[in-house]
Amino acid sequence: MPQPSPPVRPLAGIRVIDVATVIAAPYCATILGEFGAEVLKVEHPIGGDACRRFGTPTKREDTLTWLSEARNKKSVTIDLRRPEGVDLFSQLVAKTDVLCENFRPGTLERWGVGWEDLRKVNPRLIMLRVTGYGQDGPYRDQPGFARIAHAVGGMAYLAGMPKGTPVTPGSTTLADYMTGLYGAIGVLMALRWRDQTGEGQFIDAALYETVFRCTDELAPAYAMFGTVRERHGPHIETACPYGHFPTHDGKWVAIACTTDKLFARLTNAMGRPELASSSLYGEQRTRIENRSDVNEIVRDWCGSLTRDEVLKRCNEADAPAGPLNNIADIFGDRQFHARRNLVSIDAEDVGETIIVPNVIPRLSETPGRIETLGPRLGEHTEEVLKSVLGVSDAEIASLRKKRVI
Repeated sequence: MPQPSPPVRPLAGIRVIDVATVIAAPYCATILGEFGAEVLKVEHPIGGDACRRFGTPTKREDTLTWLSEARNKKSVTIDLRRPEGVDLFSQLVAKTDVLCENFRPGTLERWGVGWEDLRKVNPRLIMLRVTGYGQDGPYRDQPGFARIAHAVGGMAYLAGMPKGTPVTPGSTTLADYMTGLYGAIGVLMALRWRDQTGEGQFIDAALYETVFRCTDELAPAYAMFGTVRERHGPHIETACPYGHFPTHDGKWVAIACTTDKLFARLTNAMGRPELASSSLYGEQRTRIENRSDVNEIVRDWCGSLTRDEVLKRCNEADAPAGPLNNIADIFGDRQFHARRNLVSIDAEDVGETIIVPNVIPRLSETPGRIETLGPRLGEHTEEVLKSVLGVSDAEIASLRKKRVI
């Protein structure tokens, strides 16, 4: 019996060129590709995207990062530093909806493929430009990386123990993924605008700005009261108990009591409901004023039980708590398996099955999917040049001889 065809994805018919490197702008293209866009990964013929060398090496001489993050893309090699490469690239752009790039401001302009050049070729083009600091401002020409963005955007200053060395807030690539996500939002809005007007536009996304945008009341609190938030380790200053606590078996749990009602539930889980009385710690203000005492009580309770025991009692009392999972914990977590957050993809040329994070968000009628992992360098060059531009075999041979592709 024939298998039913998979549902048409919402971005089917949209063509994207990803001429960027590593994660930020390429992640935007990856999201678009998961939901049906055709993504052409344009790379330099020698070496390709640096992401191929970022992370754990594979038998194919690229990396697991590349296999996961370059999913659903077609690799096309073009040397943009050569006039023939610029001409070829411009022809592709003329037949493309979206272009994603993350070179320093002015780089593409020097090569003759900047925004003003390409909008003449394709007035309907939508161009995502990701940089460390944006296309203008006094820092525009400085190199930008996620770790630097965490620092400049104010997030790294808040991460770490009080008066200790500021640390990396989670993954060193967090700002890259955040900016790629904001970029995808910008592209979708620009596509909507183009549907209404027929006009393209460019999107200016800076790594430090996406970090700064996720700092809740940091800016208004400073503007109004001069408050400079400091590092509080695993806790926060506006709620208590709200942090990470070690358990008897050497593991950790996260507990988040943002209201008096939630704290009362936690005290029920602890078997000490009297702690939530008005004469003790029933009010948030009182708990914050006595933060050390409250945290010590919770820490002692967690330390007397295993992680599973703490979580079981909290769940039974409907108190907000969860495990601090490492990746081994995630692979064994029932929630991750129930929602298929991990998916196995056979990588024949790598010689084994690769497990990668699945597509999000989950659309009920037109879900995204992973069809292929990151391609080999130049794997689709001939296919794309022939099918999209009608380039002949003789022309392709000439371009290869000149090392344009």
